[in-house]
Amino acid sequence: MEAFRPQVDFIARHRVAAVVVFLSLFPLLVPYQALAVNILIFGLYAMGFNILFGYTGMLSFGHAAFLGTGSYGAGIAIVHLGWPWYVAIATGVAAATAVGMVVGFLAIRARGIYFAMVTLALAQCVYYVFFQAETYTGGENGLRGVEVGVIDLFGWRLDFVDPTVKYYVVLAFVAFALWFVSRVLGSPFGAVIETVRENERRAQACGYDVARTKLVAFVISAALCGLAGTLRALHLSIVPIDSLHYLTSGLVVMMCLLGGMGTFFGPFVGAATLLLIEETFTNLTRHWQLITGVVFMACVLFFPRGIWGSILHWIRREGR
Repeated sequence: MEAFRPQVDFIARHRVAAVVVFLSLFPLLVPYQALAVNILIFGLYAMGFNILFGYTGMLSFGHAAFLGTGSYGAGIAIVHLGWPWYVAIATGVAAATAVGMVVGFLAIRARGIYFAMVTLALAQCVYYVFFQAETYTGGENGLRGVEVGVIDLFGWRLDFVDPTVKYYVVLAFVAFALWFVSRVLGSPFGAVIETVRENERRAQACGYDVARTKLVAFVISAALCGLAGTLRALHLSIVPIDSLHYLTSGLVVMMCLLGGMGTFFGPFVGAATLLLIEETFTNLTRHWQLITGVVFMACVLFFPRGIWGSILHWIRREGR
């Protein structure tokens, strides 16, 4: 393992570039492009959740609210307002960020399981609002007609219907998000949120404004999940109401735990694992969720750091 130590250190120093290079080649490893796009989008969703759960230590059961708000924000901008795709993405992210500020402001007053339950309750309120606004959201049928056929980009016309083109357009946004998250984690603020995770009282005793730190981390998390939501709306050409469902909130918790919470690449590993299991076993049995549950329990019992977290732990231990 010592022979690989320089390579491991190099990858750690250039983690954004390493992840982007791997994701650029990822479509060659999966059965079809649409699945690769789904993994990319849900990996971004899990990465946003990981900021709050993995790095700040706050378990939320309501992050579907931000994924769904981003999706509906982008969808309404395109379907009802006729705005171009890039304005729609900005609108979706802004809407998710605003909802994140409100939910975060109310939720950070609670701790532990009470925080998780408050986020779940507030997310259900958001679900109800969008469900009742049938004129704009389509209600239980979802919002249809979110169609982006061609993307004009600095004189280039990209066929967004082409799955390969769609994947690399989404990857461009994911790459920006990866760079942004890396900068946040490498900043003094990144050190503060990890301090809050390890010992909140000590962080407060050291003079840090814990409440404000939590709120900022919550808003950043919501914005990233909102970006994932906007990209999902463009990918599916529809915004299903289950984007806001509490099961979608539970899904991202599973992805984060499977991949490895508090790791940079773990969310994408967790998203790929869960979606590949679903893709593989849905064709074999209608009880595929039972298999998913068994895999999840095995991972929690035998790999508590998650798949990617366990690999990193093994590398560090062998390198000593």
